[in-house]
Amino acid sequence: MIKWGISSGTPADSYYEVRSDCTDDVPKSKFKIKAGKTLSVRKWQAAFNPDGILDIASVLSRIQKGGVHPTVRGEVWEFLLGCFDPRSTFDEREEIREIRRLQYARWKEECREMDSHVGSGKVITAPLITEDGRPIKDPLVLLEATANQNTSDAASTSSNSGNNVDDSADRITDKQIIDWKLTLHQIGLDVLRTDRTMVFYENKENLSKLWDILAVYAWIDKDVGYCQGMSDLCSPMIVLLNDEADAFWCFEKLMRRLRGNFRCTDQSVGVANQLQHLASIIQVLDPKLHDHLETLGGGDYLFAFRMFMVLFRREVSFGDSLYLWESYYSTERDTSSGKFLLEESHRYLVFGSSILWNVLVVASC
Repeated sequence: MIKWGISSGTPADSYYEVRSDCTDDVPKSKFKIKAGKTLSVRKWQAAFNPDGILDIASVLSRIQKGGVHPTVRGEVWEFLLGCFDPRSTFDEREEIREIRRLQYARWKEECREMDSHVGSGKVITAPLITEDGRPIKDPLVLLEATANQNTSDAASTSSNSGNNVDDSADRITDKQIIDWKLTLHQIGLDVLRTDRTMVFYENKENLSKLWDILAVYAWIDKDVGYCQGMSDLCSPMIVLLNDEADAFWCFEKLMRRLRGNFRCTDQSVGVANQLQHLASIIQVLDPKLHDHLETLGGGDYLFAFRMFMVLFRREVSFGDSLYLWESYYSTERDTSSGKFLLEESHRYLVFGSSILWNVLVVASC
């Protein structure tokens, strides 16, 4: 639930309610709304001309100075992540939005035909199928997403129903479908663990939205599928955008940047290249810190693995992580022209500096 009408100077997390029993379990927000610096509703609306073409350069400049006001963050992120071209008009964007919503509905229906739990309002937390394609009987394998259930309940359900194979049902032979159905309960377990301190996810409808989007994405991106950490990346889209299809497309655009981190082979994990870049950056920016980490056995920078995979979602508060994301992604475009920067090294420099900041904060605690 997003709170509205909170004044300048208020911590960003005031817009994202935390459950009263969890206030001691979440990091304290450091970022505050800054009058005259944060991209406000008024500045955002003024950035469009009468046809709806956006002055992206002025918007990026404002974001880099003070982030985005939470009340317009969802709208802004659709441009920031590349869902819409700033040069498009109001009418063109509405047409694109409608096409994308229809495409998402088709994909979701395709998934629902393979498994009826997609779109049912339920979150699957135990296996639906064996590795050789034999269906597992329900209803024991199903756990409906309610505000009172937790991950331990889900794990218990899973362990108690693993041998409940339905030999009378047709065996699935399509390997792609088997692989997809095998991920559905893992998605569910992760969904129940994602941002559970937030009041927003006490609503089971929001949990099921998150599960549905991740299930659909796992099907259409067969090369990567679903991996742990994706729920942390998708959750902000559910919070910021009311329409499930719009949230899906923002997540899909984000994953275009990050999917390489989740690609694994027998020899390496996708994020390993970024860790190597990070080591090079910190060696230049702070050679003493780099040498100290080497002495401690941290020269491989594996301590930053989670920071890269979920972009600080678990290191800082919810609101602060969104501020960090938009500050980072606003640097992908040139503020004078609004065009995307092509130099990937620039992106590594910005994010590597953020990692360095996090290391120094942790070291000082």
